Amino acid sequence: MLEGKRIVLGVSGGIAAYKAIEVCRRLVDAGAHVSPVMTSGAQHFVGSTTFSALASEPVRTSLWEGSDPIPHTTLGQGADLVLVAPATARVLAAYAHGLSTDLLTNILIATRAPVVVCPAMHTEMWEHPAVEANIELLRSRGVHIVEPEAGRLAGGDIGKGRLADPADVVAAAERALADRDLEGLHVVVTAGGTREPIDAVRVIANRSSGKQGHAISEECVRRGANVTVVTTTELPTSPAVERIQVETASEMQTALNNVVPRADIVIMAAAVADFRPRDSVDGKIKKAGGVPEVILEPTPDLLEAIGRNRHPRQTIVGFAAETCDVVTNARSKLERKCLDLVVANDVSAEGVGFAHGTNAVTLVAAVGERDLTLRSKAEIAVGVVDEIVRIRSSMRSLDAGRVSPTN
Repeated sequence: MLEGKRIVLGVSGGIAAYKAIEVCRRLVDAGAHVSPVMTSGAQHFVGSTTFSALASEPVRTSLWEGSDPIPHTTLGQGADLVLVAPATARVLAAYAHGLSTDLLTNILIATRAPVVVCPAMHTEMWEHPAVEANIELLRSRGVHIVEPEAGRLAGGDIGKGRLADPADVVAAAERALADRDLEGLHVVVTAGGTREPIDAVRVIANRSSGKQGHAISEECVRRGANVTVVTTTELPTSPAVERIQVETASEMQTALNNVVPRADIVIMAAAVADFRPRDSVDGKIKKAGGVPEVILEPTPDLLEAIGRNRHPRQTIVGFAAETCDVVTNARSKLERKCLDLVVANDVSAEGVGFAHGTNAVTLVAAVGERDLTLRSKAEIAVGVVDEIVRIRSSMRSLDAGRVSPTN
């Protein structure tokens, strides 16, 4: 898996930098071309000569050295993988928030290759809410996180924070390069809840935050897909994502009409309003005028239209937010709307669904159901995309079985 791959190995300033020497050696032994990049902090712990001797090319330490005027772009665009070991709290924060403070963080922001970060720090730092939030944000964008191990730390105390074993770091790099099973496919994902105007200031809306849809879109990017997100939210998307901003069901319908016909996979994670005001007022309805009469009309069923008009090679995924009879209702939706998969959840359960950072779902397909118990929405996204890949693989196998042998 690593043979011939170009890997940028970022080393930041922690005592665990000495372990990156072994990571570098293992990557080179596996046939990778390793471009080492050290922060100024890393050089306080390990000499740059060591990495220059072991890696495939001399170490880089600055944006301003050498003949390349844009080393971050050259390295970021040319990499098959960017691996940071160890990743300090500073590097995690800079990467999460787009701060290009040195060569390494510039590369992280400039690359579209898979990224693996391996945090290492004292337990108190690892458990700080700001670090936890940055890790969760990076996970939601599809960054591979190799969590630190528990054990003896630099100060002699015991706790979680040790850099993962070099063998585990290299194994994570191999997994990141292997998970490109959506390479070349076009995936459309909808996210968020639509807002249907009553007047200039009031809307009919729902509780969807869009977090699950955005997590799925980033997982698809990580696995090599060309992704279009049709979203009602202000959540960030990676540079690789084509973003279409909408607000109402009608605007979402127009956007989908333009992108769905060329999509291989359509994942309808958005909570589209079932009803909208028949007549919207241009200005603000004044309270002094009494209680207004708001007459509702149904919105178009976007998912059903897509399911019934799909082309033969498309995979269509719907979502079902339920409060009872979850599997029964999801299976009904699967059959009525000609879908391949329904991702169903009980939004009345604790920690599940709207606005939460966690979710628990049941994947309902034609051949059965599979439960994904309570976990982060990024982890749920991995399970959903795994199931989509499985379904598409099964479809290809069936198609191959229908082909008659030639004489």
